[in-house]
Amino acid sequence: MASEIRVEEGPFGPEVRPLDGPVRHTVLYVHGDPRLGGTPHDALPMARELARATGSLVVCARYRPAFPTALDDVGAAYAYCRDRAPVAVVGKRLGGALTAGLLLRLRDGDEALPTCAALVTPLLDLTLDTPSLLLNAAADRTTDVAALHRRAASYAGPTPRTEPLLSPLHGNLHGLPPVQLHASGTDVLLDDALAFAARAARSGVTVDLRVYEDMSAQGLAQPAATADFLRAHDATRSSSLRLDEPDEHGDTLHRNQK
Repeated sequence: MASEIRVEEGPFGPEVRPLDGPVRHTVLYVHGDPRLGGTPHDALPMARELARATGSLVVCARYRPAFPTALDDVGAAYAYCRDRAPVAVVGKRLGGALTAGLLLRLRDGDEALPTCAALVTPLLDLTLDTPSLLLNAAADRTTDVAALHRRAASYAGPTPRTEPLLSPLHGNLHGLPPVQLHASGTDVLLDDALAFAARAARSGVTVDLRVYEDMSAQGLAQPAATADFLRAHDATRSSSLRLDEPDEHGDTLHRNQK
């Protein structure tokens, strides 16, 4: 694992780079905050933790604050990462919607998918029609629900709120890579994570759902759990690639070969 890192500005946003050894994996981090605003520099604390824990280059995606240009920007950042090393994607709040929307777009375009994706307190349904938005409004001091409705309307613009690339919970989730989801019992977006996890699992997707008692407990445990998840799937992918390499006789061993 990397202990020393440096932060530099890249073509698609800040990049957090480990200093010791070559970078073998890349993480695209798609930021988000409760106001559907912020900048990629807000992602730097989490990006630093992931870079140190995984030894990966972490690219904090810069994107414009409207759909679908935001998804276009994240797609361009993903292509940049993919050209450098195997890539995983992590998205928080609105960044969770953009991460899941990216997975759907890549799958439908028959493009290479990331090794895995982690969604942290994700906003996955911009119809904003879930019980937890009302039930947890008093407990979740980080989110003003009325302001969230206004900002979601501004972000979506004329796009129907049930458009899957905007609200991935309304999409077909078959064929996605392994997904980890984090939410807390007091989060207004709790139902988004629960519903997405259930639908993805029914669609045959490998799902790791983590629900914490409250936001404080989530903040303590989530970074390490996400790093473990990313490392596990980087290792799985590396093992798969080794199995597909020719052996000393020129024959290729495949994962499903009997």
